[in-house]
Amino acid sequence: MDYPKSVPSVGLVDGRFVDENPVAGKPGSLIPAVWGNSVTQEILSVISGGGLVASEADNSQLLKAIQAIVGSASPMRSVVTRIAASKTLIEQELGLVLIDAGAGALSVSLPPANAKLGIRDVIVRRVDNSGNRLVVQSSSGDVIRFHTHLNTSGYPFLVLMGAGDWWHLRSDLAGNWWPVGRLDGSSIGRIDFETTLAVLPGGYAALNGSLLNRSEWPWLWDHAQQSGMLRSEADRGGAWTPGDGATTFRLPEARGEFLRVLAEGGLVDTGRAPGSWQKGSLVQGDNGIADNILFATHIVSQKVQLGLDMGNYTDYAGATVKYITPAAPVTPIADSELLNHGGVTRPRNIAYPGRIKLI
Repeated sequence: MDYPKSVPSVGLVDGRFVDENPVAGKPGSLIPAVWGNSVTQEILSVISGGGLVASEADNSQLLKAIQAIVGSASPMRSVVTRIAASKTLIEQELGLVLIDAGAGALSVSLPPANAKLGIRDVIVRRVDNSGNRLVVQSSSGDVIRFHTHLNTSGYPFLVLMGAGDWWHLRSDLAGNWWPVGRLDGSSIGRIDFETTLAVLPGGYAALNGSLLNRSEWPWLWDHAQQSGMLRSEADRGGAWTPGDGATTFRLPEARGEFLRVLAEGGLVDTGRAPGSWQKGSLVQGDNGIADNILFATHIVSQKVQLGLDMGNYTDYAGATVKYITPAAPVTPIADSELLNHGGVTRPRNIAYPGRIKLI
């Protein structure tokens, strides 16, 4: 719109309307009905387009309508929603959604990702640091398209783990929520060391061989099955296991263990299966007569002082040993035959907490 400059005798001064000045004998500008109606209708169209009902008493409606239209034009609206109980989000609540599961486990459901909703963004962020389970669930029939390398269809829900964990999702009109960003995009199943006993947010858990429910962690169970490192419970070592064979599965166990790179075609430590456990080497000390020999005389009672790990006799079947419980499958020898002393040795080391990425 513009001033009615093309209308004859409208009485614009410097291109703008002016009031009548009776003292000076100057007439005021004329506002043609067509022009006035057009301006009013254009303003009303904007107000209606912003989802408002026109009101003569509210002079801020045009601004409000423009803000609403601009906000709707962007997938991410300037809205902050706070949640502390399970609920289904409505369209008007999509924006930054702050979720507090400190009082107990809860589930937040997304609205259907259909044409009615349109293309919309939402950031779901956890604010509490409790261990309560917090699930972000898609609507029935919808999916969240994450870890599609494991399942091309994605999964119906995700889990927020730890204070500050967040996911940025976008709907696509066709039943899908696509991840746009997240706090920690590290690969699922990745192992890390930490310098804190706290489990940091972003999808981590202790590397402790815990049993998990397959239905609660379907992407992780898919990862375990496709990893090439799924072993039986009896031979699990540091690998995944099928748990009870029906409803559970087990994380790798690595507490207190040294880690080694798999040969994968190399010439050192060949023939090892990924995730397999290997016993420690029994390193001997000779009692021979010579200078500068460091000899320990009380290996049994001074294993801690000497830096030796306790051996498990079942790990050394068929060996002729002493100072290990004299029971099958090892063969004990008499003290009179004892010429060499040794133990399960280890290098100098520092122990850091181990973590594994669950999502």
